[in-house]
Amino acid sequence: MSVTMSRADGVTVLALTSDPQSRWPPLCQILKSLCYSPVCCSVSQHLRAVQRTSLSVLGTIQILVGLLTIGLSVILRASPAGSSWQMDCTAFPFWLGPLFIVFGITCILSERFSSPCLVIFNVILNLAGIGFAIAAIVLFSINIAEIYGWYMCEDYYYTTPSPQEMHIKEKCLAVKQVVLMLLRSVNAVLIVLSALELCVTISSVVLGIKALKRTEKEPNKSCEDPELYKPLMEEVVIKPAV
Repeated sequence: MSVTMSRADGVTVLALTSDPQSRWPPLCQILKSLCYSPVCCSVSQHLRAVQRTSLSVLGTIQILVGLLTIGLSVILRASPAGSSWQMDCTAFPFWLGPLFIVFGITCILSERFSSPCLVIFNVILNLAGIGFAIAAIVLFSINIAEIYGWYMCEDYYYTTPSPQEMHIKEKCLAVKQVVLMLLRSVNAVLIVLSALELCVTISSVVLGIKALKRTEKEPNKSCEDPELYKPLMEEVVIKPAV
């Protein structure tokens, strides 16, 4: 199937030629033709000029957020008191972090190779990233509420403990408070990173939509534009003196 597109003032006409030997449904053939269309896949200098380096910066931030999410989550999982049963069962930081990295890489590629298809794909991915960032905020908030270290410093004395045992328990309780404070701080940093990811994904979506709108509003000069045929130099006729 081939797609031919012609434009006039405010009108775009698509002419589709189907392939009778293809086993794919017509809708799939249309999508395939649009995806492989030079108009959609070619790099647009106008899109690159509109986006500039904003998406590269946002993509770098998303990659850093993903790496920090994975690294700090390893600390929580390594401590028995740092992870809730939701984190233990689903391991959500270890698939949310790579997703954030993928979103960041897509942003950088969208800025380096600014084709309309890639920009649209980046907008769709970051729209999904908004949902994942909100989910990360909720899950890490649940996790920080369940960090309490109930099993630490428990006593199983059936008789009155000795003064030495009481002193050891007091030291254990002091260490427990420090450990819980560190684990909650790490979890709080993860919540802040998830909120930063939410802001970055929203910014990426807004920039992508603005770039596409500006491209659509860019006036296309037709072949009959008189400016295209304007001579570079005007002929000057010098009459000889009589």
